[in-house]
Amino acid sequence: MVPVGACLGLSAVLFGIGLIGFLSRRNIILMLVSVEIMLNAVNVSLAGFSRQLQDQRGQVLALFVIAVAAAEAAVGLGLVLALSRNRPGVNVEDLTQLKW
Repeated sequence: MVPVGACLGLSAVLFGIGLIGFLSRRNIILMLVSVEIMLNAVNVSLAGFSRQLQDQRGQVLALFVIAVAAAEAAVGLGLVLALSRNRPGVNVEDLTQLKW
């Protein structure tokens, strides 16, 4: 049985990697990947607590987080495709103006 401290440590490392990736990148696609890493870190912590407490509610909540992450990825990639058709790149700096 894996201790909950190891799950929380892994979750904190993953969340930190995702946060640093989100704040340091200028590419929208890499920013979406970083958000996915942060959501997976939340899933790891939910699964660790669920196992420690012998309760299934954390795992059910993790499934809802996975569903939200899939919807976020689909909508985000759709927006990126729509923006890349009208603009040459997908950098955040190029998209500061809302004028088309």
